[in-house]
Amino acid sequence: MSLRNRRHEFYETDEALTIAIFDRGADPEQVSVKLEPRKLKRFKLTYQNGDKVLTLQPLKGQIDPDKRDFVVGKMKVEIRLSKATYGRWGALIGDAPDILANYTIPPTPSVTSTSKRKNWEGITTEILDSEKEKDSQEDPNVGGDAAVNAFFQKIFADADDDTRRAMMKSFQESGGTTLSTNWDEVKKEKVEVKPPAGAEWKKWN
Repeated sequence: MSLRNRRHEFYETDEALTIAIFDRGADPEQVSVKLEPRKLKRFKLTYQNGDKVLTLQPLKGQIDPDKRDFVVGKMKVEIRLSKATYGRWGALIGDAPDILANYTIPPTPSVTSTSKRKNWEGITTEILDSEKEKDSQEDPNVGGDAAVNAFFQKIFADADDDTRRAMMKSFQESGGTTLSTNWDEVKKEKVEVKPPAGAEWKKWN
């Protein structure tokens, strides 16, 4: 009984080919797969299950006849073949010459990069540090006015006499817009008022 119209399909990689023959309930003891050489190093594949026979010829590309096996399942039989030459066939059978049969893939040239590599680890650390929640030691603005006052009080308590004088003079004379710890600079002249950008300083009447 011929299986010429029996449903079958194939799928491939650059190195191997799998043929699936849908023969439900095939008996593993009765199944056989034969490869017979033809011209141009091609093969005829014959699948047989008892009196049922399916012939595929000629296979489109070259294969290694010593590297083959098959698996009998409940719904189909899978025949696995190893290609003799690297590449895709595009079809299972055909007489067209295999133009890639003797083609050798050239080695990939090594590429040396002369451009400066980015320090991605450093960039990632910087981004994470900028996004993490800060405490009052890192940013005196965290926590509002109470945190700011506590921050300045700590600086004042740990400072020497000249630093304390500089802080008091600069804060009072600038109307609270400047706080300096450099007494050598502050003692020379009155500290000017420096309102924040977009703000205008006005005295109380």
